[in-house]
Amino acid sequence: MGARISVVEHVGGRVGGATTSVRLQVSGLPPNRMYGAHVHTKPCGRTPDASGPHYQNVKDPKKPSTDPAYANSENEVWLDFTTDARGRATAESRHDWRFRPGAARSVVIHEHGTATKHGKAGMAGARLACLTVPFVNTTDVAGTGK
Repeated sequence: MGARISVVEHVGGRVGGATTSVRLQVSGLPPNRMYGAHVHTKPCGRTPDASGPHYQNVKDPKKPSTDPAYANSENEVWLDFTTDARGRATAESRHDWRFRPGAARSVVIHEHGTATKHGKAGMAGARLACLTVPFVNTTDVAGTGK
C-alpha cells in the first residue's frame, strides 16, 4: 500500500552496435530489505505468472531457464536492489544490446535477490509486483519512430 515504482529505459548507439540501460526506482517498500527485479517478456496480467519468463538476449532452449550460461545479469536485465531505511531504492542495468521488438514488456519485483548457482540461476522467489512497461521497439532508431 502506497508503494511506487518508476522504470526508465535509455536506448543509445555506439560504434558497432547499440546499448540499452534500464533504471528502476522504488519507494514505499519495507526498509532494509533485498528484492530481485527483472525485465519479463509479457505485460502484467491477472495472475503473477502472466508476465512470462525473464527477457533473455540469447534465449535458453530449456524452460524454465536456470542455467547460468543464459540466466545471468549479462544476458538478462537484473535490477536487484536493497531498500534504504526509508524504503527507497534505485537500480540500473546496462547492456550492449537492444530488446527484440515486442519481446520485453514488463518489470517484475521478486521476494528476494536473484540466485546465480546452476539449477537455481535467475530465480528470485515469488512475484510481488509487476509494472507493464512500453519498452522501445528495437526497430525504432533512438526514439524517432523510424
